[in-house]
Amino acid sequence: MTLFLPFTLAKEEEIKRIPRIYLDLCIKPLVMSIKNVRLEVMQAIEPKVEGYINEFLIPAEKIWQPTDFLPNSQSDSFYDEVEKIRGEAKELGYDFWVTLVADTITEEALPTYESWLMDVEGIDQHNGKDNGWSKWVRAWTAEENRHGDVLNKYLYLSGRVNMREIEMTTQHLISDGFDIGTDRDPYKNFVYTTFQELATNISHKRVGKMARQKGNALLAKMCTIIAGDEMRHHLAYREFVKTIMGQDPDGMVLAFADMMKKKIVMPAHFLRESGGSIGEAFEQFSNCAQRLGVYTAQDYIDILKKLNAYWDIENLRGLSDEAEKARVYLMKLPDRLQRISERMQFTQDQHTFKWVEANGML
Repeated sequence: MTLFLPFTLAKEEEIKRIPRIYLDLCIKPLVMSIKNVRLEVMQAIEPKVEGYINEFLIPAEKIWQPTDFLPNSQSDSFYDEVEKIRGEAKELGYDFWVTLVADTITEEALPTYESWLMDVEGIDQHNGKDNGWSKWVRAWTAEENRHGDVLNKYLYLSGRVNMREIEMTTQHLISDGFDIGTDRDPYKNFVYTTFQELATNISHKRVGKMARQKGNALLAKMCTIIAGDEMRHHLAYREFVKTIMGQDPDGMVLAFADMMKKKIVMPAHFLRESGGSIGEAFEQFSNCAQRLGVYTAQDYIDILKKLNAYWDIENLRGLSDEAEKARVYLMKLPDRLQRISERMQFTQDQHTFKWVEANGML
């Protein structure tokens, strides 16, 4: 039995074999101690959050809004602009539409992400509006909300997708929730959001590039500006982790390693179509994204390398024995994943989604 592993790293079946008295006297106090340290760190950093909001987020009056990119329904040229969108949309292929739909649904599941973050230890949403962390989550959510809005409206106007099927998938995804392996741990949640925001930036940026290559300047501009938002958010969460690393390097390195051992799953990993089982559509969507080169196994490895470099994992010193092992694991992981990715094979078979007809047209 691995009795001396931290509770969060021990395997479930091993924990079940630990005598109850040992859990009560040794393990539970350790877990409470870890939680207390995290709360203390979150409270220590909280006064800085207002500065992060000013640096990385943009007020509603100054940032773009969905209607800046869509036909103005109050204008006499509205129908002509819609016809232009529908005409340009005909040039985009099947895998492209599947990827854009799945990206949109992922953005539309924002209620899940906000409710999850609001429950993280140290966010303290019940302590009034002046609490920096809960203020950050609300302001970040408000910015992210525009992404699903603009993409959803574009899909509706394009005439290329089955909106009812998309809406059912979105409702299923919000209803099914998600499990990203972070629990309520702020360290793990910030590692996850740092990683995921950059992954989303890459995906939107590449979709925009493909749209531009097909002559769809409007969609390209929308995707590119969304990617810019995601990059700002990535930089913010990356800074949160760096700041925590300065306060509690042992805890932060262990949390980072634990998340990488579990693998960073996409927030839409429970994606399903109407009548389908949880997660079934996500696998098919991932194959589309891999075929298009929108988000690949190589991107996952590259993000890990960038985070290792920015958080200076290589040069961290003075860690506990366990944290040092986690540091070494993180440094070796990119090469290990590279070897695995070179052996990976992805199906070239095109799955027919209910969201889009086989020829991309309805």
